[in-house]
Amino acid sequence: MPLPLYQLRLALLPQALARRYMASSEPISPSNTRVGWIGTGVMGLSMCSHLIRAGYKLTVFNRTPSKAQPLLDMGAHQAHNPHSLASNSDVVFSIVGYPSDVRNVLLDPNSGALAGLRPGGILVDMTTSEPSLAVEIAAAASSKSCFSIDAPVSGGDRGAKNGTLAIFTGGEESVVKRLQPLLSVMGKVNYMGGSGKGQFAKLANQITIASTMVGLVEGMVYAHKAGLDVGLYLEAISSGAAGSKSLDLYGQRILKRDLGPGFYVNHFVKDLGICLKECENMGISLPGLALAQQLYVSLRAHGEGNLGTQALILVLERLNNVSLAPPPPASS
Repeated sequence: MPLPLYQLRLALLPQALARRYMASSEPISPSNTRVGWIGTGVMGLSMCSHLIRAGYKLTVFNRTPSKAQPLLDMGAHQAHNPHSLASNSDVVFSIVGYPSDVRNVLLDPNSGALAGLRPGGILVDMTTSEPSLAVEIAAAASSKSCFSIDAPVSGGDRGAKNGTLAIFTGGEESVVKRLQPLLSVMGKVNYMGGSGKGQFAKLANQITIASTMVGLVEGMVYAHKAGLDVGLYLEAISSGAAGSKSLDLYGQRILKRDLGPGFYVNHFVKDLGICLKECENMGISLPGLALAQQLYVSLRAHGEGNLGTQALILVLERLNNVSLAPPPPASS
């Protein structure tokens, strides 16, 4: 496939001129931008589908090819590896599990996306990962006259489905602005600063969520032991100072025993572990974070790592020998 004219020019320009050229090039649109997407799990599947509905041509890759089938049914094409995906894309998104996965799909010299990306291409990593890795990816991309943005998200599976995610971006602000037509179909874009700052913002977000979830499930257990109708209790506090997005998203799910993943316990343990590592680097102590991480690690130890984060209720039930689960229906 011949290179588009603007990419031929980019390949011949020094890096600084390539950046200036990109800043002045035509806005991203379905007619001029090919998109690649790596990772079509709980979050990625919905996020990618918004881009297809917006008219963008998508090439997708997932380690388990069957998980991409709904997107193929919508018209996406499937790549055999991140390298081949990137060679047919102008912008490559990734949302995978762990920092090691990010490094593999983006930086592997043989099969990684950066190795296949042409000058002027953009990597957008939406995985919650290490800030230092985001800086490393940005440097590697720059050495190839490409660009990299870290853009982790918050909002869970519902936010992904509804296109209402909070997107925390780090990197060159001009590149983030250029990506606005793509990112805005998935949620609200928040520019946080240079490379790695999107990851730092997401980690702070996870710290806030972790302590909020502990408070939510502790309040529910307390209300149950006090003899309150827990459903009525949640409704009563939802409009007061104790109201929160976690309550809105997970309160009723917990009562209905819907513990399926909007966000996996295993991935939350990973996120909180990164948070603790960064706290150590900063020389700060966050006891609420440390407690929450221990509670979530106990879920994983019980083989419950593939449940959603609202499964934290199970830990508090075990500690207090109670159960908020509704009783089974009476036999006729």
